[in-house]
Amino acid sequence: MLTIHGCKGCGSTVVETVCELLGEKYDRIEVNYDKPSPERDALEALNPLVQVPTVVTEDGTVITETVAIILWLLERHPGSDLAPPPGDPLRPVFLRKLVFFPSAIYPMYTVGDFTSRWVKDEAAQAELKEATIQRTLSCWGTIEASMGEGPFLLGQKMTVLDVYAAMMSRWRPGRERIRAVAPKAVAAAEQAEKHPVVAAVFARNFGE
Repeated sequence: MLTIHGCKGCGSTVVETVCELLGEKYDRIEVNYDKPSPERDALEALNPLVQVPTVVTEDGTVITETVAIILWLLERHPGSDLAPPPGDPLRPVFLRKLVFFPSAIYPMYTVGDFTSRWVKDEAAQAELKEATIQRTLSCWGTIEASMGEGPFLLGQKMTVLDVYAAMMSRWRPGRERIRAVAPKAVAAAEQAEKHPVVAAVFARNFGE
């Protein structure tokens, strides 16, 4: 059984959801990475960056980075319809979009959530935070422009892309501002949340 070190409403949400969709059994350890605790110490011993999600496999292997975890889970469950298989024409499109979330959008939270790490002046911090919001919206616009026909990000079938979008669209600046620049992408996220498994995990993570 896997162990997921996570935090409610954080990036671990998508990993928990993918596990549940695939039928992967796991234990979950809640970590408040902002405050000292035994759980935080345990996480730091596994991942010096103290980031969630951090997954420990049955043999003790530590896996970090959300996309790496997701791809490993998909390899562990070949034949899943949560991603196009290798060789499928949609596979490169899927991989590009999957990596886009953590490479283009997620860094805006790394900066925007901790502006004092980067600039000391309060006015500069506020300006930097707003800049991360504008960059986030621009990235959502890029996702929107890449969408084709169908209710989901990749077309007619829900994939892990839609679960990722559902999670990240709940973060700053929030769904309504994102919807203004990416209405189809937000609709895909909301459609994914109607799946009973996704709905249950999101309810647990976002307090619904």
